[in-house]
Amino acid sequence: MATVLLLRHGRTTANADGGLAGRRPVELDDTGRAQAAAVGERLKAVPLAAVVTSPLIRCRQTLELALPSAEPHPEEGLIECGYGEWEGQPLKKLAKHPLWPVVQQHPSAAVFPGGEAMADMAARAVAAVRAWDARVTAEHGPHAIWLACSHGDVIKAIVADALGVHLDLFQRIVADPASLTAISYTPTRPFLLRLNDTGGDLAGLVPPKGRRARRPKAAASDAAVGGGAGGR
Repeated sequence: MATVLLLRHGRTTANADGGLAGRRPVELDDTGRAQAAAVGERLKAVPLAAVVTSPLIRCRQTLELALPSAEPHPEEGLIECGYGEWEGQPLKKLAKHPLWPVVQQHPSAAVFPGGEAMADMAARAVAAVRAWDARVTAEHGPHAIWLACSHGDVIKAIVADALGVHLDLFQRIVADPASLTAISYTPTRPFLLRLNDTGGDLAGLVPPKGRRARRPKAAASDAAVGGGAGGR
């Protein structure tokens, strides 16, 4: 199967201010823009068969700076968790909420007021990535590499699934702004190749020339991919 690079967006104004952005149209700050440009330099060594993104502006801005020639496919399954009434509030304030210990210690049971269950977020994110991975493999071959730009909790949930650990352990995983995480899905199990990589050489992920992605077949229809991919 193909290899997916999970890219977290660069730092935002909410990250800098200690607030919970959620699905609000929060943009990158100066640091985040510099991070996006830097990760773009690292990605020049990697031939990407496809680029997929959360539709939120901070992810789209990250890709515009990192991969200006790419044409990202928006994917609703990779959108940030719906934090409901928590969105826009300071994390210091939220840490005093009775739900906070549940989110930290038993996230599979956490349902945000007026928002989404963390378990539902994890399920739709994993389904989206696995569907896109199958699509890229079918169109470009098993040695293809593709990229998905998303959010911290979403990436952590995908990593937890790849490691075969319960969602209640996902808070032990770190995905920093502009970090890259690499997962290779196989017919038997996923392999976590990189985690929270913020400065390593990516050339080692590129297969030898004889095993590079083949020329794409006729594009598969979105309907063939199922509910987890593309244009929703």
